[in-house]
This record gives sequence, C-alpha cells and structure tokens, in this order.
Amino acid sequence: MNTNVAILIAVIAVAVVIIIAVLAWLYFRQRRSTALRSRFGPEYEYAVRQYGSRTTAEQALADRQRRVENIHIRTLAPVERDRFAERWHRIQSEFVDDPTASIRDADALVNETMRARGYPMGEFESRAEYLSVDHPAVIRNYRAAHAIALRNEQAEATTEELRNGLVYYRDLFEDLLEVHGVRQ
Repeated sequence: MNTNVAILIAVIAVAVVIIIAVLAWLYFRQRRSTALRSRFGPEYEYAVRQYGSRTTAEQALADRQRRVENIHIRTLAPVERDRFAERWHRIQSEFVDDPTASIRDADALVNETMRARGYPMGEFESRAEYLSVDHPAVIRNYRAAHAIALRNEQAEATTEELRNGLVYYRDLFEDLLEVHGVRQ
C-alpha cells in the first residue's frame, strides 16, 4: 500500500509540475502577444493576415524587432531635418500644379529620408517591415501611399487619391523627421 501511495503522490506531483509548466507557457505566450500587439498596433493584425497564423506572425514581428535592433537608426541633425522639411514644403506647394509629380517626389523624399536615418533600402515590403518597428502608427498609411504611387505610375490614380497619398506620405515623413508640425 505504501508503494501505491508513493506512486500516486509521484504521479500527482508530475501532473502538478506539468500543469504549472503549461500555465506558465500560456501566460508568457499571452504576455508576448499583448506586448507585440501593443508595439505594432494595426501592423500586428496585418501580419496575422499576411502569415495566416498568430504564432507565425508573432515570430516574424519579433524577428523584425531583432533585425532593427542590429541596425544603427540615427536621428537627423537639425540642418538635415530643416533641409528635408523645406523640400517637403515645396512638394506640397507644387501639388496643385502637378499632383502626379508631387506624389513621385514625395515617395522619393520619404525614401531619401529613410536612407539618411539608416534604414535598409531593399524592396518596398522589406522597407515597410523595418519601418513598422519604429513607426507602427503610420505604416498602414505608407502602404496605402505606395499603392497610390504605383497606380500613379500606371496613370490610374485620381487627383483625390493622389491628395490622399500625399497626406499618407506626410504622416510617415513627419514621423521620420521626429518632429510634428512640419507643415508650413
């Protein structure tokens, strides 16, 4: 009888340890999900749709964070920031006369600003992923602006779409400059 009691106690102890381990794993997984959802905002849901599973999306988002941590993203010097802001002001003011050129120029200026800050400049989706780590609130706008710029290249974008695209680019541009109120 003592052997049976000892086996029962051992089984119960193992079951308790397993239950505690599973609960700890679930707790840390939920905590990670909450942290990633909070950090990436709408980009979290975009990644879940893109990858088709929450686990895969979370791994991809965590990988993005690690990649960006290994890149030296720098703050622009005031003179650089002023130069970029002046160019942005000029692009906005030229919109009325040439909206298609303005959206092309806005795209080019955003890319140049990203390059100056130290972001890797690969294909668009790669750029968007890098930006999503530090600028999650405006990454959806960046994707929308890029889609409009592509439609513009095919002469398929309306003036209203181009206006929206310029506003979307401006949101990211201001985030990249790390100052708000760039509009003059």
